[in-house]
Amino acid sequence: MGRHFGDLAKIRHVITYSISPFEQRAFPNYFSKGIPNVWRRFKTSVFKVAPPMVLMYLTYTWGNHVHEQTKRKNHADYENDQ
Repeated sequence: MGRHFGDLAKIRHVITYSISPFEQRAFPNYFSKGIPNVWRRFKTSVFKVAPPMVLMYLTYTWGNHVHEQTKRKNHADYENDQ
């Protein structure tokens, strides 16, 4: 069983290639392509995500406000009590 973790099974007709970690660049094109891509993806999805989130926030705050109102006593109901 003296196999290493990457060599546990042989799969036929699959070719794998690897490059030395010393030859790889950690953040290639990070500032020139990465940040504009994040901005583009944000712009395309913000109009799909933000309206439901705003609607849920408004519903949540409205529900909490109504709940706090219903917990209060109505002093008009107790005016004629002895």
